Amino acid sequence: MLSKIARSLREQTAVWTIAAAATALHLAYAGRYDIFRNELYYIVCGRHPAFGYADQPPLVPLIAAATQLFGLSAWLLRLPGALAAGALVKLTADFAILLGGGRAASIIAAAASAMAPALIAMAQITTTSTFEPLAWTAFAYFVTRAIVEPPQPRALLWAGVVAGLALEAKYGLFLWISGLAIGIVLTPARRVLLTRQAAQGAFIGFAIAAPSLVWQALHGWPFLAVMLHHTVGHTNFTGTPLRFEIGQALAMNALLAPLWLAGLVAPFATARLKAARPLAIAYVVAAALIIVLRGKDYYLFPAYPTLFAVGAVAAGLLTTWVLTIWMLLAAAASAALFPVVLPILSPPRLAAFLDRHHLHPAPDELAGVGAPLTQVFSDELGWRALEQSVAAVYRKLPPEDQRRAAIVASNYGEAAAIDVYGRADNRVPFAEAWEMFKRFQ
Repeated sequence: MLSKIARSLREQTAVWTIAAAATALHLAYAGRYDIFRNELYYIVCGRHPAFGYADQPPLVPLIAAATQLFGLSAWLLRLPGALAAGALVKLTADFAILLGGGRAASIIAAAASAMAPALIAMAQITTTSTFEPLAWTAFAYFVTRAIVEPPQPRALLWAGVVAGLALEAKYGLFLWISGLAIGIVLTPARRVLLTRQAAQGAFIGFAIAAPSLVWQALHGWPFLAVMLHHTVGHTNFTGTPLRFEIGQALAMNALLAPLWLAGLVAPFATARLKAARPLAIAYVVAAALIIVLRGKDYYLFPAYPTLFAVGAVAAGLLTTWVLTIWMLLAAAASAALFPVVLPILSPPRLAAFLDRHHLHPAPDELAGVGAPLTQVFSDELGWRALEQSVAAVYRKLPPEDQRRAAIVASNYGEAAAIDVYGRADNRVPFAEAWEMFKRFQ
């Protein structure tokens, strides 16, 4: 008994250490660059509270605005994402244990979710995508708890809570819900749909998500119009299915590809992991939907921690030496890409690094074409200078012109920057900038 307790403590210590390291890594660089274009937009939206907005639910804007109550701080703005990154590591490890994995499986799952470059990038800034890896993994975890032996149907109530909160942050969870629903229907796990807890969980999820969904319905579903515009009217950056999946493997670290591929295959190759079959099917369905809808590559990133957990259970059968060497090589590969996903280097040094190693990421939207750094890092710079140039022009106007001046911005990044930084230094009529931007949308 004592030896089992000691082994459990060692396992938990390793996982918690990895989780703490992931959080610390994010916090170390959270304030290195300035506030990202979308973050500025969310701050402004959160300062105008509503049950919904044209292009997103309300939760992330409210969080973003709350972090700036006592003054502008990029570090505080990124704190929630850093905490989410650490929580994801622990949850992925627990997921592997739920599926029957041991100490090795839990550590592998934790390490993979901590080192995958794409997951690091998602947690580096606070956007509607920041909390998706944690939300998708938590939803799958609770659904799986209701399926594995012995089944715990009450876990579906928590799945409903997670779904409701996630849908108040981003509607992308519908892709994952659709995939899991199909996976459950196509496997013996479908019996869980007949339980009372399944209906209760669905009700809880809908009740929590209802304010945003009702707002969308009352305003003519503007979110769907925005998505349709991007799907039909914009260049297809998704590419062919093969190109899409190759991009996914590279974004997650190519050396980790065998792990998540094992998560796809192992549930159908061994009865030990048959409870994970709905999870593998969910990935395939979600990937197919994103490709058909011409979604961006990062729309699928939240699915990988779940596959890491499943694959880690299968990989746990390998020898300790093989696993150790594999994870060390994967960690080294991820570390080499850290400057691409974390603001470790100064902008000039980062530009040189990207050019020298040919690591400029392919753009996933028109705004990213020609970005001097990565699209995200490029959009974290220059906004204060923009506001200062607008303020300089405004202050040169005669007083009578200043009283009736309005500022017209060409996009939400410019409008939000003028609003946020103008409010901070009281140099421009920030309210007019925001109102004019809304009028010209």
